[in-house]
Amino acid sequence: MPYALECPRGTFPPTLAFVGLSTLLLSGCEAPLNLEAVRQQSQQAVQRTDFFQAVAQNDRVIAIAGNTGTMLVSDDGGQSWQRVPVSTNESFLSLDACPDGSFIALTFDNQFWHGNSAGTQWTAHELPSQEQMMTAACSPDGSWWAGGSFTTIQSSTDQGASWQETTLNEDAILTNLQFLDSETAMATGEYGLLLKTLDGGQSWDYAGYLPEEFYPHSAHFSSATEGWVGGLNGFIYHTTDGGETWNRQETDTSMPVFGFITAGDSLFALGDNATVMALQENQWTSLETPNQPLYLRDGVALNNSQLLVAGGRGLLLQVDIPVAKVASKNRGN
Repeated sequence: MPYALECPRGTFPPTLAFVGLSTLLLSGCEAPLNLEAVRQQSQQAVQRTDFFQAVAQNDRVIAIAGNTGTMLVSDDGGQSWQRVPVSTNESFLSLDACPDGSFIALTFDNQFWHGNSAGTQWTAHELPSQEQMMTAACSPDGSWWAGGSFTTIQSSTDQGASWQETTLNEDAILTNLQFLDSETAMATGEYGLLLKTLDGGQSWDYAGYLPEEFYPHSAHFSSATEGWVGGLNGFIYHTTDGGETWNRQETDTSMPVFGFITAGDSLFALGDNATVMALQENQWTSLETPNQPLYLRDGVALNNSQLLVAGGRGLLLQVDIPVAKVASKNRGN
């Protein structure tokens, strides 16, 4: 007579003990696996596998770019997000908004991307250089720019149909490129390198060097004479003479600094461990943020009282700006 096995209350004859146990393990007396939470999470615009690298905005949307082709846009000030399909699995390195409202972006495979003003349609343009490009910017005149290894700078004035290239033949990677107006731009790179153009990028020259060949993870210039660079150990250096001399400013963190953003007349720095610092007088003071072991890389000002900042593992924060920080215009030397 066959034995009827019940789960979980059945009894097992000695000769069938091991067979019965195997049957239970394989046939499954445990509760059915519920994948609904996993499915719901996979349908969210922001994923924990996202590592955001760059943020830009125009007068319509905020766009965020990250690893493995991640592109998000929000048309309601960051309250909700749409995940935009882009035909690449490469990681985005840089993102910027152009004067006409469109976007440009750079991926690790030297593809230069152009997005519409809604940030929902993207077209790739292959850069001609074999050098690795690391940063991209849109000039106030609408031209596209990229900088990278071997002090290589590439530009296009016809939206990617043709490219011009120049280099200072220095074995250094350019990590930041910023246009102040149509004629003036600054570039920082390895070994404390600082470059400047005063003729719209037709020629580039050395503007100065950072102390002790400091490696700038981030840079921000408010003019051709005043600027800041940030990097490891919470170090931030400041210049008021176009990069000829630099002074280290006091910070209250040893976390690496990865980005700068402005809100009105105020300047903020972003770093590891969800660090957001505000510059007041000559000192950087951390704002209150969640204690997260994740980096913050870039962000934008939503208004003069709030920042939107982005970083690792899908980290998106809206950070309130204390009134005293916004009102501070004297940044010091």
